[in-house]
Formats: sequence, structure tokens, C-alpha cells
Amino acid sequence: MSKLLNQVSDQIRIRHYSYRTEKTYKHWIKQYILFHNKTHPNHLDGEAFNAYLTHLAKKKKVSAATQNLARNAILFLYKYVLKKDIGDSNNYVIAKRSRKVPTVFSQDEAKRVIAQLEGRNAIIVKLLYGTGMRISECLQLRIKDVDFDQNLIVVRDGKGEQDRVTMLPESLRDLIKYQIDRVAYLHELDQKNNVPGAFIPFSIEKKYPNAGCELGWYYIFPGKSLSKDPVSGIVRRHHVHESNIQRSVKKAVQSAGIYKQAGCHTFRHSFATHLLENGYDIRSVQELLGHKDVRTTMVYTHVMKKGPLAIKSPLDS
Repeated sequence: MSKLLNQVSDQIRIRHYSYRTEKTYKHWIKQYILFHNKTHPNHLDGEAFNAYLTHLAKKKKVSAATQNLARNAILFLYKYVLKKDIGDSNNYVIAKRSRKVPTVFSQDEAKRVIAQLEGRNAIIVKLLYGTGMRISECLQLRIKDVDFDQNLIVVRDGKGEQDRVTMLPESLRDLIKYQIDRVAYLHELDQKNNVPGAFIPFSIEKKYPNAGCELGWYYIFPGKSLSKDPVSGIVRRHHVHESNIQRSVKKAVQSAGIYKQAGCHTFRHSFATHLLENGYDIRSVQELLGHKDVRTTMVYTHVMKKGPLAIKSPLDS
């Protein structure tokens, strides 16, 4: 199995998929093999594939999104790794995803949650709410991607490997500058201790081998300790792990006395909703969020006070 999973990694990296996608695909491929008692996928057909999808839906009761993710992972295995034809992909059911209304903080609730945080975590969460970035995008920010002269942040390799630009909130300028000063000191120590530079994409590393050692490529929110790069195996300083921020936000929501099922991504939902409530057009919000289709952005019109919630109930008339 390990040899097969290594082949999956090779094919994923050739196509420049994210490391998160690699981990997820390998997980579902492994589960597929284990479900069929470690039978090599070459000896399994479309019927076995459908049996596994049925198992996920009926026995495991996974969500439609999770079922579709497993489906995509296994189709990737057959198409690009095994190069085996198991029939038309349309023969394998795509689970229908239900439309859910996103959880959104009111402006007061967002400020109450942020007030429970301090230091680095507070800056990160303020950025999530103030820019609409995903937690992964925020933690992967490099010093070079913040433009103080134009008050903007360049989000690199967002969902779908797309770059985009969002605003740098005026109220965060000094905090970000202070954080960069702290990183500059850490960068100096790392250089003195001959710590390998920050991870940079292979195409850039090949052209500029020493770029990772430059301060501009350092993460704005680096981890406290060194860690092993899961792709190259090099021990270097990575950015702070998402789970640290997620735990802090969960505690902050509870401490603020808010009973919504909320987390880091709730600030992204709140950013979009509050912009629409303040009168900004939906196309501008779409660009800031990096949505390919405006219909994805339109979901926020269902939770804004100027949308359906602005209608007065007949009971209150």
C-alpha cells in the first residue's frame, strides 16, 4: 500500500495540488483499500467502487461533501496512477449537497470574541474578520505580501491556486508592523544558527536558491519551534499550526457567551455579510473572497439584515 500511496503523491505533486489535497486523497484511497480487505485497486472494478460509496453514505453517514471528496480521490487513483478504465465517471453518484445558511457573527459578537484573545492570536483573528481570508491563507502570509503603501495584502495560492488582493485594515497597520519586527529578530537568530530558510515553491527555489533565507519570504506568523517539512523532509521554521488558532477561537467564543456553532471560518462569513449590509456591491465582495461564481457569494444575502431578515413578521405588526 505504501508504494501505491507514494505513486499517488508523485502524481499529485506533478499537478501542483496542495499538500492538504494530497493528505486527503491518500486518506480516502487508503480507506477504500482497507474496506476491500487490502485488495489492490487494480483488482477492483466499478461495482466495488460503488459499494464503497454506498458504505460511506449508508453506514458511515458522511456528509455529501465528504462522500464527493472520497469519490474524487478514488477516481484520481484510477485515472492518473493506475491508468485503469473503470467506466464513465458519471456512473458513480455525485452526492447532492444541501444548501446551508452560514453561521455569522453580528458585529458586536465578532468584537466580543476578539476581545477574549490577545497577542499573536488576536492579530490573526482580526485579520480573518478584517480581510475575509481563510485561516490557511492568513497563516501562509509572507512579509513580502503586505503592502503598507497601498494598504493591501496579496493572498497567494488561495483555493484553486488563485492569487487575489484584499485590503489591509487601517487599524491593523501598526500591529502588523510590530509583528514583522518580531519576525525580523527571529529571522536573524535563525540565520545565525544556520536554520534552513522558509519553504518556497520549487519553481522559485530553482531560480533563486537562497530566496527562502530572505526576510521577505518568512511567514508573518512563524511557529515557535522548528518542524520537519512533510514534503522535502527538511527541518525548518514553518508557520503556526491551524489547530492552535482554532482551539483559541473556540475558547474565545465560549468565553464571550456566544452559543453559535462558530469557528475561524465564521469570521470570513461575517466579513462578507457585514460588507453587504454596509452597501458594498456583491461583485466587489466576490473578488475579495476569491469566489469563482457570484452565486457562491449570494448565500450571504440570506443572513444579512437587509435581506430576508429585514422583513417584519406579521406577528409583530
